[in-house]
Amino acid sequence: MTRLQRLFLLICFHFATQVFSEAPPALPQEVLFDNWQVTWTPASEENNVTYTVRYSSFDSDLWEDVPSCKQVNFTSCNVTLIKAEAEHGCVMLGVQAESRGLTSDLVRACSRQGNSCSPKVGLSARPGFLTVHLSRHSGIAQEGYHIKQRIYFGKEGERLETYEDAVASVSINNLKAGERYCAKVQYTYFDHPVGVASCDKCEVIPPSGGTDPGTKTIESTFAIVPVLVILIPIIAYLWLFQRKRIKEWLQPSYKMPNALIMEASDLAHIQISTNSPTEELDDITSMELRGQ
Repeated sequence: MTRLQRLFLLICFHFATQVFSEAPPALPQEVLFDNWQVTWTPASEENNVTYTVRYSSFDSDLWEDVPSCKQVNFTSCNVTLIKAEAEHGCVMLGVQAESRGLTSDLVRACSRQGNSCSPKVGLSARPGFLTVHLSRHSGIAQEGYHIKQRIYFGKEGERLETYEDAVASVSINNLKAGERYCAKVQYTYFDHPVGVASCDKCEVIPPSGGTDPGTKTIESTFAIVPVLVILIPIIAYLWLFQRKRIKEWLQPSYKMPNALIMEASDLAHIQISTNSPTEELDDITSMELRGQ
């Protein structure tokens, strides 16, 4: 092997090592969609990173760049212009980072508030169960039977790949106590995902022996209400019709002071002692003589 060939192989090896050692930029974080505004957070402070917002229309698997949001160096972009191109105004959206000719994977946007193309979702946990509360009277769910809501669920930290299609609220059972489970929901049109999915929501499954604070509050309320229903009419009757008698019951009984009792006793004693038995006998005798 000549020196020139060795130099050529060395250059090729160096170039290949440099190419394969470079990693694509970090994924953008917290990609959110609200009122036709897409926002995201850079995963790192790496320089020379740009971002592109992409979309997929109502019934297409093709992803295209949003013209006004291509290779931008800021962290938000308005996508109102593509609304007119989408059936029912529904599109799926995502953001990817680009740097040094390398592109990250696409991170799909989610919606926290819900809108006409994104379901409004609520979660509640019970021992062994996680209930996903859905609305059938909002957004494109009102369009007909062919519109369903796909519920993705799983443990927190794992990819939510398991799913179930539904048109109303669903309870997922056989879940472990103490584990935190998450769910997100997306509309489907003839089994094809459409619109922006809801953001992940998570709840901890409580143990079977306990109840959550909300349940305790409800139980306490139901226990107090019957008592109040019985007591209020009774109190009202007594106050309106038996008020005078209640006041009499509540007045303390009169007790003569000890000083007055002693004074009355002394007066009686004095009166009795002023008339001696001899005087009383003389009076009786004189009365008899007068009678004769």
